[in-house]
Formats: sequence, C-alpha cells, structure tokens
Amino acid sequence: MKNKVLYHLIFLQLIIFTTSCSVKEEIDNYYARPDDLEAPIYQQLEARGNFKNLTALIEKAGYKDILSKSGYWTMMAPNDNAFSLFFQENGISDISGIDSLMASKIVKYALIYNAFRTERLSDYQSNVGWEEDNAFRRRTAYYDGFQTKIVNGAPKIVVGSNRNNVPGGDYYIPGDNNNKYITYFVSEYMDAFGLSAYDYNYFFPNTNYTGFNVLAGNATETDIVAENGIIHELDKVSLPLINLDQKLETSSDYSLFRELLETNLVNYVFDEDATTSYRNYTKKTDEVFVKVYDPALSFSPNNENYIKDADNDGQSDAYTLIVPENTALQKFIDEVLLKNYPSLDKLPKYVFEDFFNAHMIQNAVWPSAVGGYSNALDENIRIDMNTDVVEAKVLSNGFFYGTNKVQESNLFFSVYTSAYLDPKFTLATRIFNDGSGFRDIISNIYSNYTLFLPSDDILMNLGFNYNILSSQWVYTSPINGNSVYGSLARARLLRVLYNGIVPTPNDELNDLSGSGIIRTGDFDLPGEYIKWENNQVFAAGNEVLGNRVNILGFEDQRNGRTYYIDNIIEFSEQPQGVDLSELAGQPGSQFEYFFEYLKNSDLYDSGSGAIEGIELGTPLTIVIPSNDAIQQAVVDGVLPGDSVSGTPDFNPSKQGVKDQIKSFIQYHILVNRTASDDGLINGLTETLLKTELGEKTYVNISSSPGDLIFVDSADRIANYIKSDSNHLADRSLIHLVDNYLLYTE
Repeated sequence: MKNKVLYHLIFLQLIIFTTSCSVKEEIDNYYARPDDLEAPIYQQLEARGNFKNLTALIEKAGYKDILSKSGYWTMMAPNDNAFSLFFQENGISDISGIDSLMASKIVKYALIYNAFRTERLSDYQSNVGWEEDNAFRRRTAYYDGFQTKIVNGAPKIVVGSNRNNVPGGDYYIPGDNNNKYITYFVSEYMDAFGLSAYDYNYFFPNTNYTGFNVLAGNATETDIVAENGIIHELDKVSLPLINLDQKLETSSDYSLFRELLETNLVNYVFDEDATTSYRNYTKKTDEVFVKVYDPALSFSPNNENYIKDADNDGQSDAYTLIVPENTALQKFIDEVLLKNYPSLDKLPKYVFEDFFNAHMIQNAVWPSAVGGYSNALDENIRIDMNTDVVEAKVLSNGFFYGTNKVQESNLFFSVYTSAYLDPKFTLATRIFNDGSGFRDIISNIYSNYTLFLPSDDILMNLGFNYNILSSQWVYTSPINGNSVYGSLARARLLRVLYNGIVPTPNDELNDLSGSGIIRTGDFDLPGEYIKWENNQVFAAGNEVLGNRVNILGFEDQRNGRTYYIDNIIEFSEQPQGVDLSELAGQPGSQFEYFFEYLKNSDLYDSGSGAIEGIELGTPLTIVIPSNDAIQQAVVDGVLPGDSVSGTPDFNPSKQGVKDQIKSFIQYHILVNRTASDDGLINGLTETLLKTELGEKTYVNISSSPGDLIFVDSADRIANYIKSDSNHLADRSLIHLVDNYLLYTE
C-alpha cells in the first residue's frame, strides 16, 4: 500500500514538473526578443566595423552593459576616422592613451536621453506636446558633479547651481545632476528661424555647414536604428563642452570680468543635501558648497538647466554672455565706473548687478539676428558682430561672445549716470531707482534730456533724507520744523526732482544765458513748467520763496546734459488765487478786473487765496481776459456793470448775477492740463464749469511754438498776450488773453 501511494506521488510530481516546463517555455517564447529586432547600440557599433575606438571606450567607461540591453538613447557616435583626427589633434598615439575618465566623458557626452530620429531632433518636447522646429539642443548623460576648487585660498568641494537663483526660489535641487547639453545644427530648425551657414560658421569657421552638424562635426550617416535607440554617425569626437562659468574660470583674457563677478556677486554656500550625497558616494567626510550666483542676476552661468520653467526648455533655448576683454573692461572701469569713486570696492552693489545684467541675455543670441534680442536690462544689443567680437563659442549652457568693448548700457552713458555713479548724489539715485519710473526715462539714450541735479548735501540741508533703519523717506520743513515720513516725504522729493527733468530733443537748454520757459517731465508723468534767465533756473515755488537756482557746473552725456545746482527747483504750495492777487496788484495790471470779480465771488477764500474746486497739485491752465476784454464782456451783458461805458460791477447784489459771474470765472479755468505756447497741448480741454445737469464743459486749445489760442463753445477766439502770459503757479500757468470766453449750450 505504501509503495502504491509513493508511486502516485512521484507520478503527480512528474506531471507538475512537465507542465511547469511547458508553461515556462511558452512564457519565455512569448517574451523572447524578436528575431527581426535590430541589435542594441553597442552590438550595432561593433558589427559595423568602423567604430572600434568608440566601442573600446564604451567598455573602458563601463557602458558596454548599459548599451547592450534595453533602453532609450540617441548616440552621436564618432567613427574611427573621427578618432584618428582626435588622436592627432591631442597628441595621443592610439586608444590606449585615453584613460577611463576621458573615456567616460566622451561616451556620456555622446549619449542623449531618449531616441530621436533626424526629423525629431529639431522638435521641442514641451510640457504640452511636440513643438516642431523649435529645438537645437538635447540633454546628455554627462555631468561634472563634485569638484575640488580653491576658494579664498583654501580647497573646497564645490558643486554648481542647477537652478537660476531667484528670490524665494531654490538654487540647488538634490538629485538633479546638472547634466550638460549638446548643440546641433539641423536644417529644419535653422530654416524655421531664418538662420543659415553664416550663423553656424560664426562659431565653427573651419567646418562646412551641411544641414546636420553636431558642434564642429558632420553627420555622415543618420538614423541607424538599434534595439535601444538611434545612432547618428559623426566625423568628429566631442569632449563635453564647458559652461559659461567654466569659460570665465579658464580664460585669462576675461579674468578681470570674472574677478568683478566673483568678488561681488558670487557666494559659496554650504549645502547639507549635497554634502550627504557626496559622502554617500565617496565615503569621504568633506563638506560640499554650492557656487551660488546673486539672485539679482538674469541667470546663473553654472546652471546647465536653462530656466526650467518646463522640464525640457533647455532644448529650445540657452543663455548668452557677452564678456569684454581685460583691456576694454579696464578702460571702462577707469573712465566710467571710477570717474567719481576712489576704488571698485566703494561702488554700490547695484552697479555691479546692472553691469553684469547688461552683458547677460536669457536667450541664445544668433549672430545674424542680434537685433532681435534684449539684455536683462531690456536694452538692445550694442555689439557689432563683425567688428566687436573677438571670440565666439557654443558652450554647454549657452553662447559666449568675447568682445573688444563693453555692452554700452544706458545706465552708464546717460544723464542718469551723473547721479548713479557719483557718491554725492545717492538720494537722487535711490529715488530714481525705486520704481518711480525716473530711471527708465532719463537713462534712455535714444531720448534727449536736461537734468538739473541737486546733491545729497543740498537735499539734506533743505530737509530731505532717507532713514536706512526704518527704510523710509523723511522730510523736515526748514521753515517750521514739521516732519512727514514715508510716502508723503517721497512724493514731495519726487516732485522736486521731476521739476529738474526736462525733455530737450534739440538741446534747448545747453545755453541758459538768455531767458525762457519749458515744460519738465515726460508725458507719462505730470509735468510742470520752469523758467531760466541769465544762467539761473526757477519754478513757481522759487518765486514764492524769493530765490533762484544757480548752476555749479555741467556734464554732457550721450542723451543730454546734466547741470549741477545749488538749490532745488521748488514747486509752489501757494493757492493759485494768491498768484492772481499778486498779478492783479501790480501797477497798471491787466489782471485787475478779472481778479476783482473773483475776489468778490463765493469761489474765492480771502483768507487762504484758494479757489473753490481747485486742489493744490492739480494741473491747470488759467485764462485771464484783459481789463479791456472784461469791459467788452460788460458791454455785451455777459458780466454785470454799465453796458454803455463798460464799467464793471464787481459786487452785484442779485444771486442770479453772482452765479453768472461764478460760471464766467469757472469757464476760464481749464483743468487737468497745463498749456503753453510750445505746441505740446492741443484740443478740447475740460473747464471747471459744469452745466446745470452736471455735464462737463470744454475749451479748445490751439498751441504752436510762439502762439497760443483758446476757442470757446461758440467758436469765439481768445489770443494769448505773450508779454503777460506764462506766469507760474502751482502746477499751473496763468495767461492773459485779448478776449473773454463764453459757454453757450
């Protein structure tokens, strides 16, 4: 019985074993490598016979196994002829002269993640899908990793930033190896962007452009299909390109540029994650420091990842760095940066930020299309690609242009520069830079300005200052000692400095020996009028205070002239009614009759001189009919008085007549615009008068150089009387005219 049971057990196990073998055989056959599948990359290269050197390096680099099994690669594979040339150029006898480190560099830099046929290399793998003909780079398997550098005289383990350093962002992401990119030039991309052999040969003058170039090499055979990717055969060996940071480190011709950058805008920051990775990998105990570029810079020259707004955005664009040679930069330092500073270490940090950003472009600037790009200061590129570039390189994270001149930024060659690069004018510079819009206006070298610039001493003596501890502006009145802070103090200084910014397209103020009037500011901001006479300038406030502004000296810049002044061009805080009172009080004044009507109306506050409906700081044009014109208005029955003799009745008793006078006055006060005889203001302009229904009323202004006309709603014309017009008041001009204006519905 026992033997029979044992027999059945053995028979059952035999059935199970036979069945299992059969199932396993079926599974193996199902998942077996198809007979018609192409060989993997390594075996393909080996079988072709003209990649003996490359396959030897693949083995030496430890990549034979990786490239002999499943995967998804593109290999830019240099053939044996390419290696023969490489050996010759580098003084190497044969493949035995290449160690495992160099072998690893060559192999990894030839390997691109993912498999790309030729027709796909020009397409960008965006987050939302393929963007055709918008790529010229791919990420490779090579990265530099941890390196030993001498920092401040001592060795440190350093790793590069793998993100741009932006405020509130991360400049180093653990696990991102900062892989280098390789650049290629295929006809689909080049044609789509209007590029040509000129652009390729600008970087590689000794290689013919073929429509498929990889750096300095040509593709001799393309789209070789392998089980684990695509092979493109090349006639040139490429070592991993250095990045922009490494270019500066290794090129003595640009050492001064690098020294300024490293001294002022680079830090080496201990990183715990990087240290942990390094220690796990090397079993050493050193600390690791990330080389971090200042967040004020447009990009980090050691970041291989481009912007990283999208994972693969480095396929479609790269950085550009323009770097002046030492001689050109030293000349700029001596003649511009240190014109008013004793040494570079005394310059404010923002000067270095601006200088380097002027040379940084967050795009790949193609030589034939340089006019289409702007630097990080939003300025056009001012480098002549035919005469100013002494070296052009495609690097792993961007284009490098070594030049024989600096990028001549607006900030260093405009009237703005007079304050910006002089320690005597830090208060003006601070407010120019703080978002007021002044910096962009007066640094624009394509628009001409005259700048009247008060020093820190002048401003502080007149009550203006900036409190560093509380980060706010302060103004203390030198008259009564009252102080205001923050936005109120800032607004006051803005208006003072704005009075000193004058658009002068024809250098109108290069000669101040005569006299005249001119509008300050820019049409983007409310301007006022100032006057000059016998080399002095003044505004309405100076007239009120009984002083004028003297010229201490001047400096000519590319977009105009800066005058250094001994006082501020002061705005008035006096109501316009006071100015009218003073004009009317002069002997034989033609302003007398109008003011008498105003003074006796309920529009006028006799205590303050304020006019109802007018706030200080509001732009106005006040049109005053002469005494003769007022008498004509009386004769015409428009104003009360003797209609035969024209003698005015300034204080009638009837309310209806008082209202008539009020409307007359209001119609002669034009609001929100200040017009002069300079042609700057034309067209319908709102008045202070509202209809019974509350609707606005208008007067038409016609202005041209030397002439100013006002036209009322009945098309009646009032001409300004030049000899008694353009009187300054608070953000206003007062004009005498030869006729009165009348509103008719």
